[in-house]
Amino acid sequence: MIEIPDSLTAWAQARLTEVEAKLAFAEDMIESLNQIVIRQQAQLDSMQQQLRLLHQRIKDVTPDETLSLRNEIPPHY
Repeated sequence: MIEIPDSLTAWAQARLTEVEAKLAFAEDMIESLNQIVIRQQAQLDSMQQQLRLLHQRIKDVTPDETLSLRNEIPPHY
């Protein structure tokens, strides 16, 4: 069996600890970003619903016949 020097073992342990810390940070960041995406999706859903309601209100208020400016006689005639 090959014997690993203590300095190499200490170096490997330090690198492992560093990688574990970076992984923990990355996992925390991913969770934070996930929560932001969830919140933004809820906001988008709410805005889409509001847009649908506004569109329906506009549709209900405006007459069925849309007036064209070409059909209107200018006031000076």
